[in-house]
Amino acid sequence: MKKLTAIILSLIIIFTLCACGSEAPAESDLDYVKGKGSLVVGMTEFKPMDYRDSSDPTGWVGFDADVAKLFADSLGVKIEFVEVDWDNKIMELNSKSVDCLWNGMTLTPEVINSMSTTNPYCNNAQVVVLNADVADNYKDEDSIKNLSFAVESGSAGEAAANEKGFNSVSVLTQADALMEVASGTCDACIIDLLMAGAMIGEGTSYPQLTYIMELTSEEYGVGFRKGSQLAEEFNGFYKAAFESGLIMEIAEKYGVQESIICR
Repeated sequence: MKKLTAIILSLIIIFTLCACGSEAPAESDLDYVKGKGSLVVGMTEFKPMDYRDSSDPTGWVGFDADVAKLFADSLGVKIEFVEVDWDNKIMELNSKSVDCLWNGMTLTPEVINSMSTTNPYCNNAQVVVLNADVADNYKDEDSIKNLSFAVESGSAGEAAANEKGFNSVSVLTQADALMEVASGTCDACIIDLLMAGAMIGEGTSYPQLTYIMELTSEEYGVGFRKGSQLAEEFNGFYKAAFESGLIMEIAEKYGVQESIICR
């Protein structure tokens, strides 16, 4: 009887080990995206990186938007753009509401530690924007310390304002921050240099505004879920697209060619 019991127990152990060994490996993030047939990009409206254009089938154009479309094509999936609250970007990514964050995203320690990020592809800075008719009054950081600033919630601009101890109010987007200054609600705002180049000065939506100084220098990257293979997939795609000249062609279209990091 004891011998029979031992044999049965041995068979149970063998069956259990075989069953465990035959379990399918966990689905990778790359397989997940390919399986559902779409790459969902979390972003905000940020010209010249991502902005609305009803003539485009996706509804969005810009340097980041156009490169994202090509990357999705390289994966064999459709592209979808979703506006997110940038302050909640990590939660949106982890909950799979979006598959990546791609919106001129600064590679801050928080970003790098909370997601899988790509190699940097673009240089940027946080700049102070205010009315051109008072710009000569402000020559250094000490001269602007008593101004009221508008900043995008969760952005590198907000981080810069907090680090400098500036008096700031958080708004939903960088475009909203510009509107606060234009309307006189705030004295100044802190936004990305690339956006300032596209949105303020002669021939733009805000000809009366200018930027006076850079507070920080930084680099942009794309963020995927922690451990995702998609970050390396992007690095390979970007390198090939850069070598072919396609990246610089898109950059020149949107006037960001001087900021592109060569690969």
